[in-house]
Amino acid sequence: MTDRLPPGQVLTTKWPVLHYGDVPAAETRIWSFEVSGLVERPFTLTYDELLQLPRKTVRCDIHCVTRWSRLDDSFEGVPVKLLLERAGVKPEAKYCLVHAEQGFTTNLPLADLDREENLIALKWNGEWLTPEHGWPARLLVPHLYLWKSAKWVRGLELLGEDIPGFWEQNGYHMRGDPWREERYGGRALTQHEINRLRNRSKKGV
Repeated sequence: MTDRLPPGQVLTTKWPVLHYGDVPAAETRIWSFEVSGLVERPFTLTYDELLQLPRKTVRCDIHCVTRWSRLDDSFEGVPVKLLLERAGVKPEAKYCLVHAEQGFTTNLPLADLDREENLIALKWNGEWLTPEHGWPARLLVPHLYLWKSAKWVRGLELLGEDIPGFWEQNGYHMRGDPWREERYGGRALTQHEINRLRNRSKKGV
């Protein structure tokens, strides 16, 4: 069992609730999910349209940067790969900025996002996600620290440059590999730097 526990982590049978700010009050009637940026076919889904897409179940371990880990979790949701294939990711896209409710973001290399086990998760251990854990949908990227699996996810923006998200702007690591203990080390950029990176990314340079 210990060979599944990254360094510095402690096992728990609970799923602690951790987030910044209030739990958003989602309205599925007006909820939407967007794939945008450096893609051939950007699109937006309603909640009902997301529910109609093919789903898969992934069994995985999850690891929080606050040092707890849970083993053998089961998530059900829409494969991220399916959404990326539908959008047609352009060759110049190398990164993704994940958008969530209340303006929260986190960044991922495309190589970490475009993996078989990654989901737009809807259920956990056979039950619908609770609002505290990201309902109506959260990203699941189980091989990285759990803050990269953004709760209340609303979209994927494909970019040519790596733009730090909310947590990375506040000192968290740009990648977040638990096996390398990539907990901290982000750098707060100025708004000018962020705008410059975003403009470069949109041009695919």
